[in-house]
Amino acid sequence: MNDTKPPLPTANLEGLLQLMAQLRSPDGGCPWDIEQTFATIAPHTIEEAYEVADAIDQGDMGHLKDELGDLLFQVVFYAQMAKEQGAFNFHDIAGGITTKMINRHPHVFGDQTGIDSADAQTVNWEALKAEERKSKAETGRHGALDDVSRGFPALMRANKLQKRAARVGFDWPDAWPVFDKFREEVKELEAEIESGDQAALEHEVGDLLFTCVNLARKLGVDPESALRHANGRFESRFGHIEQSLWSEGRSVEGTDLAELDRLWDEAKTIQKDDCD
Repeated sequence: MNDTKPPLPTANLEGLLQLMAQLRSPDGGCPWDIEQTFATIAPHTIEEAYEVADAIDQGDMGHLKDELGDLLFQVVFYAQMAKEQGAFNFHDIAGGITTKMINRHPHVFGDQTGIDSADAQTVNWEALKAEERKSKAETGRHGALDDVSRGFPALMRANKLQKRAARVGFDWPDAWPVFDKFREEVKELEAEIESGDQAALEHEVGDLLFTCVNLARKLGVDPESALRHANGRFESRFGHIEQSLWSEGRSVEGTDLAELDRLWDEAKTIQKDDCD
């Protein structure tokens, strides 16, 4: 084994690629990095993507820069492992996405006209993606939902499945019929609560959540973002309850529900005032 330490990589993209290669090198690399596989790194990638979204929500550009660096490192990690297998490298990834984006923006890099708004571009983008999916199909039949990744979080995947089905005409005309479907699902869930069948309860809760996603989509709301913000509001309000009780030498445990409700409403009022 070579005891000579390698030179420090430069602080740029080429240096990052060099650093990753050294971390994975059997000759003086990092044991943890060497042991990793695509499967073991995937959960970290998902975590880093959510941390990027959180930094954006916070409006902290310094934090966002750091989190984007962490996410970029994930891409570099995958690229190095693929390079070791002779499959592809980082430059292949960059070249592939560049070509794809050129093809998906013919109004910028080609002679297509009529794309004069973001909405028009969205329609054109989806049409181009549909053509790409069709060309990738190995047979003449290609299901509308075939390539919606199963790796997405369930809420996000439900939204994407519904959008994909809507493109081929399987959709409600507007939000109002979805409210009827929501009420129907609530009644079905209520009926199963009486039965005590846990599998049936999971089934009905799933249907209810899926309908909520449908309603959000029809209202033009991203359900993942809406729930993330709802989580934040709950966290803030619950924190207010705890702080209020702690200031009096008390805790949530042992406090009656009526008092907790009062503090909850107080927290909602404070949040509303902060937003005004």
